[in-house]
Amino acid sequence: MNESENHMDAKRKIEIISTLSLSDEQLKRIQSLDEGIRLDVFKPKEMNKISDEIWRKTEILLTYGTNLPTVEKVPNLRWVQSSWAGVEKLLDDPLLHHENVQVTSSSGANVSQMGEYVIMMLLMLGHKMPQMLQAQREKRWVEDKFTSLQPKELRGSTVGIVGYGSIGREVARQLYAYGARVLASKRDAMHPEDKGYAPEGLGDPQGNYFHRLYPIEALKGMLEECDFVVLTLPHTKSTECLFVEDMFAAMKPGSYFINVSRGQLVDEGALINALNSGRLAGAALDVFTQEPLPPENPLWSQPNLILTPHISAYSPNIFNQVVDLFIENLKRYLNDQPLYNIVSPDLGY
Repeated sequence: MNESENHMDAKRKIEIISTLSLSDEQLKRIQSLDEGIRLDVFKPKEMNKISDEIWRKTEILLTYGTNLPTVEKVPNLRWVQSSWAGVEKLLDDPLLHHENVQVTSSSGANVSQMGEYVIMMLLMLGHKMPQMLQAQREKRWVEDKFTSLQPKELRGSTVGIVGYGSIGREVARQLYAYGARVLASKRDAMHPEDKGYAPEGLGDPQGNYFHRLYPIEALKGMLEECDFVVLTLPHTKSTECLFVEDMFAAMKPGSYFINVSRGQLVDEGALINALNSGRLAGAALDVFTQEPLPPENPLWSQPNLILTPHISAYSPNIFNQVVDLFIENLKRYLNDQPLYNIVSPDLGY
């Protein structure tokens, strides 16, 4: 990094603790940003072994979602980078409310795999894959295949994205190639651009991939037009139990519903009713009110429902992706620039 990129005093020591396991290459990438960086790596279960002296010196913490020290231990802490995109479990932590500490999420780091997961579910539901797999298990040739297995193609369909953040924007970008019409809904519809972190070439930073943007208050009007609805909102007080009976009733008959956000946003009983009544043609859930999902939960027995074990954000590359985000934020920190993904306790994300 040249002088124009880093105007900090080279003699200054920047103490960083990571509770993420880092490869030698990742360590070198981080340490190469400034010769004053000192980086110590601890396993999450070893945090109780970190001495008070190390905590007192720590300026930056790269950590798993809930591994935070007490305020008293870290008088010099200025920034916490969480490896989680969802930070609802951190909102009551005193560090998040400390005036000298910035907490940032990993929103945007895992959009590639989540976008692919959503596209996979859209295609599986639209092309009746659950019904075909059931017929395969039963060793049954579907005689009325041209009627019962008639597909709903993405091309020409309307896909509604509820929550146009990093995940929703990547879904919209990937949908563009399929020729789908994208409607989106977000809290602040007057600002379609995205100022959060987005890996180069991914997402929709300028707001170019939707056909219409709705305020969240007009969500029901959007749902009436959608063949597919994808829920990607964060879990906050205002979004909890957002999808209840009346919201499913507002959806287009025969449409499909996909949730990759948090289970607490959906009334699961209302979803089952919408599936059983035929209002919804099918659904896919990667998140649930209770996880792991208990064997006795009626969701397991729904024939037109795809369930996955909260896996949509996972990838063998996930920690590389988080480190990429951390490095971009660390560059900004070293140059006194605003960090990506600063968590607002008031907004809940």
